Amino acid sequence: MTELTQQDGNPVIDYQARDYQSLLQAMRQLIPQKMPEWLDYANEADLGNVLLELFAQMGDILSYYQDRVANESFLGTAQSRRSVIQHLRLIGYQLGTAAPAAASLSLTVPGTVTDTVTVNQGDAFATKSSKTLPSVRFEYTSATPLVINFGSITADPGTGKKTFGDALTGIGVQEGRLFQAEPVGTGDGSANQRYPLAHPGLILRPPGSAVPGADVLLTTTLGAAVQAWTLRDTLAFSQGGQYDFVIEIDENDQATVVFGDGDFGAAPASGAQIAATYRTGGGAAGNVPAGTIQTIVGAPQLALLGATITNPAAATGGAERESIAHAVQQAPAVFRSLSRAVTADDYEALALSFQGVGKVRAVPGGWNQVSLLVAPAGGGKVSDVLEAGLKAYLEDKRMLSQVIEIQDVDYIPIQVTAQIAIQSYYLPPDVSAAVLAVAAAMLDFDQVDFGQTIYLSKYYEQLQEVPGVTFVNITEFRRADDLTGPPVAPTGLIQLGTNEIPVIPSDAAYSSGLNLVITGAGGS
Repeated sequence: MTELTQQDGNPVIDYQARDYQSLLQAMRQLIPQKMPEWLDYANEADLGNVLLELFAQMGDILSYYQDRVANESFLGTAQSRRSVIQHLRLIGYQLGTAAPAAASLSLTVPGTVTDTVTVNQGDAFATKSSKTLPSVRFEYTSATPLVINFGSITADPGTGKKTFGDALTGIGVQEGRLFQAEPVGTGDGSANQRYPLAHPGLILRPPGSAVPGADVLLTTTLGAAVQAWTLRDTLAFSQGGQYDFVIEIDENDQATVVFGDGDFGAAPASGAQIAATYRTGGGAAGNVPAGTIQTIVGAPQLALLGATITNPAAATGGAERESIAHAVQQAPAVFRSLSRAVTADDYEALALSFQGVGKVRAVPGGWNQVSLLVAPAGGGKVSDVLEAGLKAYLEDKRMLSQVIEIQDVDYIPIQVTAQIAIQSYYLPPDVSAAVLAVAAAMLDFDQVDFGQTIYLSKYYEQLQEVPGVTFVNITEFRRADDLTGPPVAPTGLIQLGTNEIPVIPSDAAYSSGLNLVITGAGGS
């Protein structure tokens, strides 16, 4: 194809040629016109060619930054977290921080103990550390102390010990660490004062969520006067004399306390000592299995009794900070709802913006009832903490007459058994591990949804593509709660209900998403 280089006697400039090679080629093509005396430009070692290559390299770098600036100017194409934070701030949407997992602990003491003990805010417990995993800290976060009277608890005849609590009614704890009355700074009386918190990773639920211990509690002390301040999502509606503040969190999870200017929110007086109580932590690491929280870290009153603790059920609700992709997808839906829950889509959009909620489906009940089927981030049952926080978050967004119910989803284990043959020049353990990883990914929590159709052909397709697999024969493909029918669904698909989510079975044989049977080595 002939390239057009001249038009009406003038050279044509290709404005899309902005990479290194295109710029270098364009400059070399201009040499006969601009510098006809340069005859040896075909020599790569010529100093002029070195200069051209440097110019092309610099042009490539400048073009890259121009593209980045253009991309970062729009929410749909922005790649940096800092740009997304700034864009969403314009519509009043703040990226969610990491959410802490919650668990219920049971406390066991010798049968001779008749003491009354008190569990206070900040009392800490933890999992045991290993070479690959650090310990995970959990704390009692309620501001109301929990009083346990072991004198009224009957010892178990078999073990001779007394136990308080179970998977639902034990000591409610959340993952994270509490920092109480930490000095933040000294007020100088100026407008828009800003003070960073010392520890990154602040746990901050949306205002109004009423999660105990999740918000920042801020006080200023000037002489003998102590003033409590109120956390708001914006200072736009604060009056000049209101003691309000907001929290801004940057791309590095560093939280900054921001005060008003005297017209929109008050400013700390000069010399006022500012102190903050807050919690840090959160993340999927807090979703620990049942029976793993076994160490009393910061509750000496329990340790002195010879107490032991454990979590009868797995901790749930822990989630990483909100990702850019989730925010870009979710923020417009929340903005369209105008922070009001009217339709089912509004409820789902608002609930998904609450950190700790992994999946949700809104189902209208009666004329004034809405049921939210909630799967915590990472799966599992909805904890009391997550339920209370989500209801409180939606309280000022629902219609006055609507009643909200939070329900657990129906998890449906999918049993799959596959026979494979491995090519002779592949290591069977490596191929087996790869096959199990592929199968597990197909039922990963982030990859599945409500009412999903699971296809037998998809398993054949994915497993057959694993390097080293000669053939695949699937001998079992069915729901784990329906074992009376044929082992392989006759239609080649499993259709789940609108309230059901597929999961990997808890049975050890299927713990990796697949019961794998190696029939032998195939040919090459």
